[in-house]
Amino acid sequence: MTPQHIITFCLALPGAREDFKWGGNRVFSVAGNKMFAIIDSLGEGLAFKVDADLFLGYIDRPGIRPAPYLARARWISMNARQLPLGDDELRQLLTRSHQLVVRKLPKRLQPGLLL
Repeated sequence: MTPQHIITFCLALPGAREDFKWGGNRVFSVAGNKMFAIIDSLGEGLAFKVDADLFLGYIDRPGIRPAPYLARARWISMNARQLPLGDDELRQLLTRSHQLVVRKLPKRLQPGLLL
């Protein structure tokens, strides 16, 4: 997937929106300000949330590292131009990141956002 495909995929998830923060980074969020993915301003870095029990397994893989400032919340980062993951796996992980954030929202905000 190219960075543009990643952007298009993230925006297609239910309730997803895009903001530009921190010097032009593209931040994908749901319910206003709950982030689930970030692409840096050059389109070279990608970061997103993963399940807590899978975090250590992912950062052991070549090309994947803990996301700066967000690792304590179980975010991983990688080069978006040379992805260490296949397209299907990346789509699943981005969808899972979205769902992890949605499930932390109040129940009244979840309808229509759950997959």
